[in-house]
Amino acid sequence: MPGQHIELHSVTRITVGYVGKPGQRLFLLQASDAVDTITLKIEKEQASALANTARELLENLETEYPETEAPAPTDPRPSSDELALTEPFEPMFVVGQIGLGYDRNRDMIVLAAQELLLDEALEPSTARFWIDRTQLTALSDHALEVVSQGRPNPRLNGNLKAYLQ
Repeated sequence: MPGQHIELHSVTRITVGYVGKPGQRLFLLQASDAVDTITLKIEKEQASALANTARELLENLETEYPETEAPAPTDPRPSSDELALTEPFEPMFVVGQIGLGYDRNRDMIVLAAQELLLDEALEPSTARFWIDRTQLTALSDHALEVVSQGRPNPRLNGNLKAYLQ
């Protein structure tokens, strides 16, 4: 249903994954708070772009706004099991655009997704997920891992040199 506006301020889990067989995979972005789990459909290329953009943002933040607290002695990032998709697998909407922003006062990152609509007369649904740097790092790493599990690019046919020519 177009026109929904979802905002999760205290995200406890955010991940990217897929369901289905190779060639028929459905890529999903999923975020949860203490009450809700929101599932959105994305393209594999969007997952890859999100991961790479997240890495760039994190590098820029570390330069411009270094974290004031020392990192915890153990790695607080979630395990692969914790980043697995959970119910519901049915997406609320198909994502057309994804963006990342930063709130300096809260030292929080917002991941904003807007619905892909073919009818411009309708208002697109949006979702905004507020996460911290550790969550964004885990999301980026996991998204790159998930994307790399796909089929090889048939244009490469195992030969990167031929593809670049």
